[in-house]
Amino acid sequence: MNADEPDPILLKRELIRSRSNRAQRVGYIAYGLATIGFFLGLFTSFSPTLVTFVIAMLIVGSVILAIAIQVGYAIRGAERHEEDSIAMRQVRRETRDASE
Repeated sequence: MNADEPDPILLKRELIRSRSNRAQRVGYIAYGLATIGFFLGLFTSFSPTLVTFVIAMLIVGSVILAIAIQVGYAIRGAERHEEDSIAMRQVRRETRDASE
């Protein structure tokens, strides 16, 4: 790999992060639509179509958010692990250099 080329792992991680963030927004929008539908039904009347819509938005939001949040935590965990590994290698290098 050339020093001028970006790291493919970091590029892939950033792509996954952006998709996860987008999925979280979609999940929260689905929850928002479910809330709006619920209050619309509360102040008017709960038609079977409206009830189906609210339930569907809750299910869609829950599924999308569950996956997106887990992926977001995995990305942050990978970054933390990478930072810790770099720090540990630096400490080992400094310890080795000091003992020589």
